[in-house]
Amino acid sequence: MSDYKFNSFTVEMKCWEIKRMKNIIVTGGAGFIGSNFVHFVVKNHPDVHVTVLDKLTYAGNKQNLAGLPADQVELVVGDITDAELVDRLVKQADAVVHYAAESHNDNSLSDPFPFVETNIIGTYTLIEACRKYGVRYHHVSTDEVYGELPLREDLPGKGEGPGEKFTPETAYNPSSPYAATKASSDLLVRAWVRSFGLKATISNCSNNYGPYQHIEKFIPRQITNILSGIRPKLYGDGKHVRDWIHVDDHSAAVWTILMKGRIGETYLIGADGEENNKQVLELILELMDQPKDAYDHVKDRAGHDLRYAIDSTKLREELGWTPEFTNFKDGLADTIKWYTENKDWWAADKAAVEANYAKNGQ
Repeated sequence: MSDYKFNSFTVEMKCWEIKRMKNIIVTGGAGFIGSNFVHFVVKNHPDVHVTVLDKLTYAGNKQNLAGLPADQVELVVGDITDAELVDRLVKQADAVVHYAAESHNDNSLSDPFPFVETNIIGTYTLIEACRKYGVRYHHVSTDEVYGELPLREDLPGKGEGPGEKFTPETAYNPSSPYAATKASSDLLVRAWVRSFGLKATISNCSNNYGPYQHIEKFIPRQITNILSGIRPKLYGDGKHVRDWIHVDDHSAAVWTILMKGRIGETYLIGADGEENNKQVLELILELMDQPKDAYDHVKDRAGHDLRYAIDSTKLREELGWTPEFTNFKDGLADTIKWYTENKDWWAADKAAVEANYAKNGQ
């Protein structure tokens, strides 16, 4: 991809894009991370019109966009694999920010095909339309494409040495159908940049937390269990480490990359938020005035990667992004407050989510 890094045409093209970034498409914009990005754009860039393209599967929710100005945000219910629809929308856009994905690992183990369809075929459909019309494209991906890392205590540099965090140069080593389909989509984008001159960037982010996250995910599941009078559940021994980042920081990073990122480059987004699941659950219990041991150990998740950790040096030094939510405890307290105050948003789904986990002994 070095062909697209430093030539003057790229610099001129990037400046032109910044001036005309008035209409963007956000795929998956009614989901957790996508909808928070839409809120970020509305709050910080009122002159930018956002078209949300979302299939509204179980993880998408119109309520995530409630209250946003109708003259700035338009919801189009549709599938990113629908080439005719995608062509019509992209033709009118200045940029596409691609969040839409099947993303729950456990679901990918029970039925991988929706992940192939959305994450690979959907990405292909979008980048073909962007190539056709010369539209700027940003591809939102995951750190799970890199596989897993050893725990800090088992590493010579205790997690800070060479190769002990993920970097843009880390080799792909996905360990689940979800991660494999996301890795495939990343590689499609890289190939389209090199082969066709697609004006694209990629970001791989660590685990997000914050408002509007579906309650099947670890943090909101535990919060809503406590709020529902159900004992929280810890998978396995709880030593699995995730590099947590508040979703607002992710949104700011994606916007920064869209505006300043070099075409063809990959940027890793992380906030130095490594915590293991046991620590996270016990902190949730503490913040919700519960005994720190008031949870049940349950069967571990199949194929549960041990540790993720992001080195975001490139993003910080090259583009000047820094996270605002650097205190995980405070960010978690804000998240607990949101779920406590928005029970109507999640309560109707709670019984079904827990019944599904119960089938797997979790």
